[in-house]
Amino acid sequence: MSTDDTLLPLASSLANSKGWDDFTRTLMLAGKSLTPLPEDERTSDTAVIGCESPVWLAYFTEQSSLMAYSPSKVIRGVLAVLLEKANVLSDEERRNFDFEDYLSRCQLGRYLSQSRGNGIKSVISRLKGI
Repeated sequence: MSTDDTLLPLASSLANSKGWDDFTRTLMLAGKSLTPLPEDERTSDTAVIGCESPVWLAYFTEQSSLMAYSPSKVIRGVLAVLLEKANVLSDEERRNFDFEDYLSRCQLGRYLSQSRGNGIKSVISRLKGI
């Protein structure tokens, strides 16, 4: 397994969770670890279109890092898992990375409703386009 495919700590803890309750608790804790996108950065330019819950995603070139926010605790957890991985990849690696597979490997795919799953696809598309 290459370094790119390695599950990082948040994703790994989800992959190793036992049952729905443990998974949900782990996902909520992951969301608490997400550094929230500052309110003044939550604009129409950083909004991700296509999400059931509001989501904002921005790239800060000075720090070479992505930040995001959603008022949904579940989506914040998913964002934390995505950004944990995205922020260790180069721009080119991020554009080519299979985030859907990564989320599937940490069990997220089976716990997301179809509408949330579609919103996450919008987030991933935005991640790759930044």
